[in-house]
Amino acid sequence: MSSSSTSSQGVVERVQSFVSENRRAVLIGTAAALVAIGGVAYYASTSRGPGADGDSEKGERKKDKKKGKKRKTTKDKDGPILEERAPKAEVSEEEDVILSAEDVARMSTEERSKAAASLKARGNAAYSSRQFSTAIDLYTRAIVVTPKPEPVFYSNRAACYINMSPPEYEKVVADCDEALKLDASYVKALNRRATALEALDKSEEALRDYTAATILNKFQNEAAAQSVERVLKKLSGKKASEIIAGRERRLPSHTFVSAYFGAFRTRQLPTLPETPSQGDQTLLLSLQALAAGDYTHSLSLVNEAIEQSISFDEGKAEALNLRGTFKFLMTDVTGAKEDFLASIDLQPSLTQTWVKIASVYMEQGDPKKAFDCFEEAIKHNFGRSGHILPPWARRLRFDGDAWLLLVLFIMNEFEEAAQNYTKSTQLDDQFVFSHIQLAVAQYKANNLANSMATFRRTLKAFPHRSEPHNYYGELLLDQQRFSEAVDKFDRAIEIETERSKPPPVNVLPQVNKGLALYQWKQDVGAAERCCQEALRVDPECEAAVATLAQLSLQQGKIDVAMEMFERQADLARSEPELMNALTYQFATRAQVEFMKNYPEMAGQLNSIARSMM
Repeated sequence: MSSSSTSSQGVVERVQSFVSENRRAVLIGTAAALVAIGGVAYYASTSRGPGADGDSEKGERKKDKKKGKKRKTTKDKDGPILEERAPKAEVSEEEDVILSAEDVARMSTEERSKAAASLKARGNAAYSSRQFSTAIDLYTRAIVVTPKPEPVFYSNRAACYINMSPPEYEKVVADCDEALKLDASYVKALNRRATALEALDKSEEALRDYTAATILNKFQNEAAAQSVERVLKKLSGKKASEIIAGRERRLPSHTFVSAYFGAFRTRQLPTLPETPSQGDQTLLLSLQALAAGDYTHSLSLVNEAIEQSISFDEGKAEALNLRGTFKFLMTDVTGAKEDFLASIDLQPSLTQTWVKIASVYMEQGDPKKAFDCFEEAIKHNFGRSGHILPPWARRLRFDGDAWLLLVLFIMNEFEEAAQNYTKSTQLDDQFVFSHIQLAVAQYKANNLANSMATFRRTLKAFPHRSEPHNYYGELLLDQQRFSEAVDKFDRAIEIETERSKPPPVNVLPQVNKGLALYQWKQDVGAAERCCQEALRVDPECEAAVATLAQLSLQQGKIDVAMEMFERQADLARSEPELMNALTYQFATRAQVEFMKNYPEMAGQLNSIARSMM
């Protein structure tokens, strides 16, 4: 991706970053949403806590450790499944008396309680000996005889069903339903039901239970995060695939498209034949609309030009290059590749096309083929005098050098990238992104002084371009030099506002300013206003939508956050971006459901958050 398009991604990454860094504050009212960004909300998975029947798991772990023996476990991920653990022994049937309904009816309450406790203890012993069918029978009889229904009987029987071969997950769910009717805050039952629901491919319901167990157990179990993340990944991946398959292809935001085209040097318009065809003239109009930033009109016109037929090979190659670029931006990677290859067949020296095919391979995660395309571009690249340039110059002196060197960024070869960008700026000092990326590469290579000096020179060399101010501000923000960063963002906003319209202005400086004000002064209102202004200018700016979603989470405005996540999912260009938005959406929805089911927890969440700060 280009220097300017990576800025958009960088903003979104910083949005996620500031949430992670301020995770304690976000706990209030947004517990489940934090699970989506990893490692904050943890799952309850041991016992019911103080007051549970029998010995604690902690005590048993200590005993096992002293013995130096590895204890066998069952399939239940919660660890010890039962509320009490009796010594492992075979269950004796000699004194077993099967009570009929009439027998139970004749017993006193005390006798029934004593019988139920005995049956439960024997069931625990049977479970410990992995005699699950026997344990199920004993727990069932305890349920029948007890004078007062006990959730532990149902939960322990559910544990047996989990460990049957094959597991009987429907019965696990049914028993946990009964246990939770008796005790809605029974964490073990929630975890067991979540495990069964996940196995039954009822992921949203499983996420609901995992989330509830997480919050009820006050975020104390780190293993729980893995369960939540697993279910969220499954949910968001499945939903993203469905959406992508049925979605109508469209261009992403103006900010994103202009950033992509900004990675390439502007080239002269092709010279039309003496007697141009209708397709030739339409192509020229498409390229003029592209130069004006009217991307929707340019896309429509280039499609028309190809349908009308273009009369000369150079024009056909140019049209296929442009249509392929639009297809790539609309995530039609296969169609884009076909157009690029057809363009190359007509005009092998059109190096932009080679570079764009390379971008297809980078999108597909194949850097080797991307480099092969760059080498082909170099082969067809000549200096102005017609002579082949020296190797290092040939590697840089073509339209897509920002793309070529970005590969070095992806591979973390920052020092080499900085050296090559230096040579690129020497060959052509009028391409602003070479200067910007040189400064960024120097910064990534921990050469702070040179990076800052390069930015200062670039600001002087391009006084009417907003990009150097915006990028310089990002680096200052990374160093927490907030006041200076805001000044740079303000100047970038000023330059963009002064530009003639159309095209719409680049709104990323507005989003960056909002992030800076939040991190600097915790001024949520100012940050929201910056993002809202960005969306007024570019309603499809994903970075602004993502930032507003996170700011809403920070304030516990879950309904607004949900709206923003849905909007972010709608704007997402690629499947990974869509999965990210859906992950937050599902996680936040689960937390909303928790608050409906456990309204009394709202106050407790505040005290939990304060105790963890």
